[in-house]
Amino acid sequence: MDGQVAARMDETAVGIADPAARISVLLAAQKAAWSTDVTPSHAVRDGRLDRLDRMVVAWESRFAAAISEDFGNRPAVVTTLTDIVPVRAAIRHARRELKRWMRPRRVSLAWTGKPASAQILRQPLGVVGIVAPWNYPLNLMLSPLVGALAAGNRALLKPSELTPAFSEVLAKAVAETFAEDEVAVVTGGPEVATAFTAAPFDHLIFTGSTAVGRKVAEAAARNLTPVTLELGGKSPVILDPSVDLGKAVPRLVWGKLLNSGQTCVAPDYALVPRGRVPDFLAAVKAEVAEQYPGLPGNADYTTIISPRHFDRLVRLVEEARERDAEVVELAGPHDPERRVFSPVAVVGAPDDTGVMAEEIFGPILPVVPYDTLDEAIAYINLRDRPLALYWFGSDKAAEARVLSGTIAGGVTINDTILHLSQDDLPFGGVGASGYGAYHGEAGFLALSKEKPVLRQSVLSGVSLLYPPYGRLATWMLKLLGRLG
Repeated sequence: MDGQVAARMDETAVGIADPAARISVLLAAQKAAWSTDVTPSHAVRDGRLDRLDRMVVAWESRFAAAISEDFGNRPAVVTTLTDIVPVRAAIRHARRELKRWMRPRRVSLAWTGKPASAQILRQPLGVVGIVAPWNYPLNLMLSPLVGALAAGNRALLKPSELTPAFSEVLAKAVAETFAEDEVAVVTGGPEVATAFTAAPFDHLIFTGSTAVGRKVAEAAARNLTPVTLELGGKSPVILDPSVDLGKAVPRLVWGKLLNSGQTCVAPDYALVPRGRVPDFLAAVKAEVAEQYPGLPGNADYTTIISPRHFDRLVRLVEEARERDAEVVELAGPHDPERRVFSPVAVVGAPDDTGVMAEEIFGPILPVVPYDTLDEAIAYINLRDRPLALYWFGSDKAAEARVLSGTIAGGVTINDTILHLSQDDLPFGGVGASGYGAYHGEAGFLALSKEKPVLRQSVLSGVSLLYPPYGRLATWMLKLLGRLG
């Protein structure tokens, strides 16, 4: 461990058994440290980002091994692609743009304010709490942290209890990289998460389910803590009649089965022109065999995170089957012992079944036949606003109708998920899929206070409006009313 970092470690929280007490001690230490350097310099912020990047590189193999242990099997290449690479890209982007983001912004004034001058200063909020889920445990923890550190904040991190091996490795990595009054990790189960979200942070970022997100927002509201909620929902795919299935299906299957569908922006259901459903299903089945041959024994296929989640997926399919939906096996059988859930498609499930009412978070693809584009758009708009929306086709007029006629957290055209990988595109939900955004400058701004500052000139004429009020004040007010 770096000697200077070790010297700054706050030992007061060590050995405290009560989660709320430990969180309170850590939070107080970080707030006290923040108060000694309210607006850190570019050098300080860049140094923290550099340390974070070096930590990710040094611990990469241990992170991948721990995540795979938590899942049962998660290929290292998946972790590198979805966790390591995006985080390092976000760090590089932030370091490259940081001086510009930090620069005070001059603001023009109305003539009534002149000859004063004005600017907006961007300052850190203080201490940011970050709660990350289990599905992409490194990315969804460290990507928000990049924004927090770039904005000059300190941070407490709470990883998911469903990834205990990763949580332990992350805690060790952070402790060897940062002082506790800069960045610290708090581990534990639901009781720790409850205490964490109830703490008086200066900002809280939560990524997880809509149901839990509501509880987090309620807890944070007691402290008037602003919250960024990155939730989930049922992200639709529209295949336009103009679609080339040969190009669209491989991209859809990749996005759906990445991490075995355990992705908040995974395609949740597909709206397919009614007459093309058989061709679509045949193409999907062939593509599954191409990308993941030999299921359930394919080592490239991620297993389901826990027996409870595996059983939930089984129940979703069985309920749909019992309600007369067509269940199409897209690969080999499931392997419950290893929690390998082979992909299936479900056609014609009633709207009140689980596969159509809940976020699936697994390799089940409901298919909804439609007759007109207006019908497809209406189907989406009758439901909660999704975190992501995907459209495949070549008809530009239809594409424009979908973009203007629907609301979603983010959109990728003729592919899936990739909007999430661009740091200049804000990542966030809308409605039931969350609110607020991060990534790039959006994350920097979300975790900054834009402080307006007006500097008055010695030549100010405001004194003409001081009491006692007379004819001059009346004349001035009439002039302001006409010209202001």
